[in-house]
Amino acid sequence: MMDLKKLQALTQSLKVLYVEDDTSVQIVVEDYLLKLFSSVITANDGEEGLQKYEEGVFDIVITDLSMPRMGGLEMISKIRDIDAAQAVLITTAYTDTKHMSEAIKLSIDGYIIKPFEYEQLNSELYKISQKIQKFKENEEYKTNLQKLVASKTLELRSLIESQKENYEHTLLSLVNMIEQRDSYTAGHSQRVSHYSYLIAKEMGYSQEECLAVSKAGVLHDIGKVATPDVVLLKPQSLNTLEYTLIKEHVNVGYEVLKNIPMFSNLAEIIRDHHERCDGSGYPRAIEKKDIHPLSLVMMVADSFDAMTTNRIYKGRKSVAQALEEIKSLTPLQYDESVTQAALRALKNVNIATDINQLPHTDIEKERFAYFYKDSLTNLYNKNYLDVILVQNEYDKRYRLLHYIELKSFSTYNKKYGWNQGNEMLIEVASLLRKITTPRMVFTVFGDDFVILDSEEYDTTELQKSMQSLLKETDITFRIRTIILSEVSLSCADDLEKL
Repeated sequence: MMDLKKLQALTQSLKVLYVEDDTSVQIVVEDYLLKLFSSVITANDGEEGLQKYEEGVFDIVITDLSMPRMGGLEMISKIRDIDAAQAVLITTAYTDTKHMSEAIKLSIDGYIIKPFEYEQLNSELYKISQKIQKFKENEEYKTNLQKLVASKTLELRSLIESQKENYEHTLLSLVNMIEQRDSYTAGHSQRVSHYSYLIAKEMGYSQEECLAVSKAGVLHDIGKVATPDVVLLKPQSLNTLEYTLIKEHVNVGYEVLKNIPMFSNLAEIIRDHHERCDGSGYPRAIEKKDIHPLSLVMMVADSFDAMTTNRIYKGRKSVAQALEEIKSLTPLQYDESVTQAALRALKNVNIATDINQLPHTDIEKERFAYFYKDSLTNLYNKNYLDVILVQNEYDKRYRLLHYIELKSFSTYNKKYGWNQGNEMLIEVASLLRKITTPRMVFTVFGDDFVILDSEEYDTTELQKSMQSLLKETDITFRIRTIILSEVSLSCADDLEKL
C-alpha cells in the first residue's frame, strides 16, 4: 500500500490540470487531488482543457480520453506541440489496443483504467511526481552549476586580468629601468610604437593587430635591460664585440616575453624587427617570407625614427628625406606594401627638433662623463668636441670657438718631469673652468684647450689670467678665436688643418 505521507511529500508543491467530462467523477477526484497537490484546475473537455493549459503552468495533466468537442488524445497532441516534456496521466474506460497504441505514441507517463482504484491512482501519481522531482532537481543542479561556472569564470577572468596587469607593470618597470639608463631610448620606444600603429592602420590591419604592434613598439628594446652600460651608453661607434652585444638585446627581449602567454605574440614581433627582407638582418638572418608580418611594419617605424632624430655622430633627416631613403632601400630591406603605407601614414607627422642623444639631466651628464671626460683635467675631451661640432652643424648653438694652444709644453715636461707637467695642465684646466663659466671647455691634443661660446666673448681677462699662471714657466700660449659660420669645422682634427 502506498504511503500517503511519502506521496504528499512529493506532490505538495505541484500543480495539476484535471480534464474530465463526467461531472460526478470530476468532483470526487478533484476533492481527492486537492488533498495531495497545492493547486488543481479542472476542465470539462479537451478544448477547455487546452485553453486553460495555455493560460497556466502545470506539472501534471490528468485527462480522460473520450470527451465532447475535443477528445483527450487530440488535446495531448496539441499540448505536446507546446511542451514535449509535459507529464501526462490518462484515465480511460477503453481497454482496446487502438486507444492504448495512440496514447503510447503521444508518450504518456501513465494511465488508469476506469473505474479506477485510488491505490492505483496513488501509485501512478507517485511515479510521475518522483520523475518530476528528479527532473526539477536536475534543472536546479544545472542552474546552480551554470551560476557556479559563471562565478568561477568571472573569478578566473579577474585573476587573468590581474596577472596581465601585474605582468604589464613588471614589463613597464623594466622599460622604465632602461629609460633611466638611457633617456633617448624612452622617447624612441614611444615613437616607434606610434609610427607602427599609424602604418598598420593604413595597411588595413584590425584594431587588435594595430594595438599589438603598438604594444610591441613600446617593448621592442626591453632586451637592452641586459646590455652593459659601457655598450648601451657609448656615444661613439661600437667595435665588433660591442656590436655583437647590442644585437643580443633582440634575443633577450624575445626570451623575456615568449613564455608569458598574453605577450607571446608580441615576442614574435619583437624578435624579427631587426631582420631585413633580403636576409641581411639579425638575429636569425631570415628573409621576408619568414619574417612576422607586423615585424615588417615595426622595422620601417624603427628606421624612420632613427633617421628623423639627432644621433651623436649623425644629424636628423627631414620626414621627406627619411621616407625617400626608406623607399630607396625597398624591397631589399623593407617590404613594398609597408613602405607604401608608411609614405602615406608618416608624411605629415610632426617631429620635435630637440630630440637627441645628448645628456639632459645631471645624472645623465655624469654617465656621459664616463666616455667624454678627460681623466686628468676633468674637462670634456676631444671625442666630445667632435660630437658637439657635428651637432652644431644642425642647431647652430655655438658661434665662436676659442683655441688655446700651449707652446713649449714638451720642453717643460722634460725639464720638470711628467708629474709636474700634469699638475700644470690641471691648473690651466681649473683656471679655464673658473674664468669661462658657463661656457664649454675641452682638452685636445694633450696640451691644448678649446672653448665653445654661443655669444661674443672678450678674452682679455682670460689672456691676463693665463699670463699670470704661466709667468714663472717657459710655457707660452696663443688664443685664436674662430667664427664657426665662416669655416668648415666638423671635428677637432680640422683645427690642426686651420
